[in-house]
Amino acid sequence: MKNDLGHAPGDGLWCPGWKDSSYWLEGLPEDTHPSAQPPARADVVIVGSGYTGLNAAVECARGGRETVVLDAGAPGHGCSSRNGGQISTSIKPSQEALAAKFGTERARALREVGETALEWIEERIETEKIDCHFRRKGRFHAAHTPAAYEELCRDAARLAGTEGIEAHPVPRAEQRGEMGTDSYYGGIVFPRHAAVDPARYHRGLLKAARAAGAQVEGLAAVTAIDRDGGEFVVTSEKGKVRARDVIVATNGYTTAATPWLRRRVIPIGSYIIATEELPETLVDELFPTDRIASDSCKVVYYYRASPDRRRILFGGRVSASETDTRISGPRLHHDMCRIFPQLTQARISHSWMGTVAYTFDELAHCGTHDGIHYAMGYCGSGVSMASYLGMRMGQKVLGLAEGRTAFDDLPFPTRPLYTGTPWFLPPMVAWYRWRDRLQHRRAGTTA
Repeated sequence: MKNDLGHAPGDGLWCPGWKDSSYWLEGLPEDTHPSAQPPARADVVIVGSGYTGLNAAVECARGGRETVVLDAGAPGHGCSSRNGGQISTSIKPSQEALAAKFGTERARALREVGETALEWIEERIETEKIDCHFRRKGRFHAAHTPAAYEELCRDAARLAGTEGIEAHPVPRAEQRGEMGTDSYYGGIVFPRHAAVDPARYHRGLLKAARAAGAQVEGLAAVTAIDRDGGEFVVTSEKGKVRARDVIVATNGYTTAATPWLRRRVIPIGSYIIATEELPETLVDELFPTDRIASDSCKVVYYYRASPDRRRILFGGRVSASETDTRISGPRLHHDMCRIFPQLTQARISHSWMGTVAYTFDELAHCGTHDGIHYAMGYCGSGVSMASYLGMRMGQKVLGLAEGRTAFDDLPFPTRPLYTGTPWFLPPMVAWYRWRDRLQHRRAGTTA
């Protein structure tokens, strides 16, 4: 006898032929652009072909600069094609916390960049005619305890009163209208937040950059960036390029080629699964409003329906240290089913991960160090912010005043003895996961 999803007993957790690659790449034609040697000289070399690098490349190339983009893997192999496709306002610290560090005026300006980036990315997608399933359905941010719900309600009132950010609470009694689960204690809706197919968005940016005249080369890992008089010499696996300007846009994939930057970003693996195709009625029950979703746990989960509303995509951090996607898949499935028991019989079709970059102050950073431009450290909320700051970085290279943002040249902290390997991360994640579980038990929730 088969269950409601058509499975026979013993079929297992994995779909036959399941893949350890990003679901977003499914059905997306491979990039067949011919590989070429980078030129010996360029005006601008950009290291990294994700959202940051390609948006910078579009600006530089359209501004008349000979632009070369170099990446260690195929263009878009990193988190730009591996994230959850959720777009928020990106700024994690509150305005009050930022004001205590930088003053009220700059704090307000920093928070406004998050709102601006959210609005701007929609314009970018429309202007470039990128078919990437962009839509504004909003976000439901769920409270994992009653105390968390009260705090979220206070935050919503503060955001509306001081920043004009639209957000409204949904009590637990009305939660089923937002999400098909009883595992939370209500939550907050941010109606302006958005969703996108991240790989299709990236592919559209890649097309725009090349159409503008930028040369984008994969399998060209940069191993060194050196000064030679008034120029830089960028050494890659495909040879050396001399350039007047260099932009480093490597985020979670920053290497020893830029040791100063590597000491300031914390690479963290974020893991995602996609379910097999589900009955439309089940997806409608779980996500009746088609919003993206996240929760208030310190080790956060994020989830959504696929653009065609046939699968559930569920992501988060599943272990204290980095692990294999064959291990992370069942763990994510277990956590998904604690929230959505209706998915207990749903098998996994894809299990993958990407590397994001956190910073020690939970802020993105852009600026110039030793003449090298950089933008990175999006703390897991980088779809719009990486795109926006990449665009501004390109404008800055062109010498345009509008290239400056409130994020320029903020103090970019590191820690003693940190060289880019986050040895402290496993105990921190283990501690936060234990605290989340303890709060769950005390609240009597199964989330």
